[in-house]
Order: sequence, then C-alpha cells, then structure tokens
Amino acid sequence: MFKRNTTPVETPQPVQAVERITSVLGSGVIWHGSINGSGGVRIEGAFEGEIALRGMLVIGETGRVTCQNVRANTVIVAGAVRGNITTQKLEIRATGRVWGDVVTTAFVTEEGAFLRGQIRMEETVDLNLEPTPEATPSEAAQAESIAQTAIHISEPASVVETTQKTVKKKKISN
Repeated sequence: MFKRNTTPVETPQPVQAVERITSVLGSGVIWHGSINGSGGVRIEGAFEGEIALRGMLVIGETGRVTCQNVRANTVIVAGAVRGNITTQKLEIRATGRVWGDVVTTAFVTEEGAFLRGQIRMEETVDLNLEPTPEATPSEAAQAESIAQTAIHISEPASVVETTQKTVKKKKISN
C-alpha cells in the first residue's frame, strides 16, 4: 500500500558565504579621502574620494558617493553614486541613483532604479585591487617579538604526581 519513493534525492547546493558589513560611515558623516582594503563597508553619509575594496560596498538610502571610479567585488546602491563603477556584481535598488558607466559580470535592478551611463557586461572583471597584506608592518613586528618571547608553563606538582602514579599502576597490571 505504501511504497518508498525510489527517485534519487537532490543534494542541497552548498551555501555561499555571506559577506558581512564590518564598517559603517554614518548618516551624519562627511568623508573626503579613500577607502582601501578588504571587508564590507556601508555608507550612509557623504563620501568623496577613491574606493578600492575587496568585499562588499553598500550605499544606503541616505548615502551619497562621488568617486572617479568605484571598485569593489559587490556594489549595492540604494542611495546616489556619481562616478564609474567597476564590480563583479552591481545591484541598484528602487531608491538607487547612478550617474556613470558600469563594468560588471552581473547586474540586478529594481523597478524605479535610475542609471545614466553605459553598462558593459564582461565574462570576468579585473578590479585591479592591490593584494591584501597579511599584516601591517607594525603588526608583523609585534607578532615577531611575541614569537621570540619564551613561554614557560609549569604544571602543578599534584598533577605531575597523579600522572606518574597512574602510569605505574598501568605498568603493574600488565
């Protein structure tokens, strides 16, 4: 009456790692300069300068970015960007506004999004990001000094004696 289904069960697809936002430029902040490195950055304030990021860049609804060329692995625009964008994946939300040319491998947009510029889709995109350093020179020097420091850990006498007694008992029983 009841039969087991003999069709093969589909194996679930591996879950991709979720990129996290590690830094936030708040809505009341105006920043002139550059953002370089790796990690996730969310901009809710005003930013003017250079962005070269190995990770995710989110321009929130109150965010205003002016860059000659924004470079990041993933860019999500819910605010305004004035400048070209080079990314592996670009998403323009309904409240997002972009004035500039885009080079990307994947493009997503919502109804109401605005783009004034050209989109060039490529199979691969080279972001020309500098390799991520393992550590800053000061962090490397600090790690080296810690490595050279000898660490001595002594066990309490009771632990050593108990271990020796246990070993002797095992030798006798064999």
